[in-house]
Amino acid sequence: MSRINAREMFDRLQQHSDMQLLDVREAIEYHTYNIGGINIPLSVLPAFVSELDFNKTDEIIVICKVGLRSKTAQSILQQNGYSNVRNLTGGIMALQKLK
Repeated sequence: MSRINAREMFDRLQQHSDMQLLDVREAIEYHTYNIGGINIPLSVLPAFVSELDFNKTDEIIVICKVGLRSKTAQSILQQNGYSNVRNLTGGIMALQKLK
């Protein structure tokens, strides 16, 4: 499975790289701190995956607190035909340590 580490993600955010972000934390977590993108909690992702406004070939970076929920979300997206899904290893926690 494809991954992106916190350093690469931090650098890409600084460069304002074109990427799709999907944050699968619960809404309260997302509203407490986020780096943008759309928020669809993992618990409801399977019901909404068909409504995502991403192209199947877009680079989609899936984010959660430490990288576990996002890994599951990555699998769900790939099972639904998304071919370029990357998991942020270490999640938001790893990214925050770089700031």
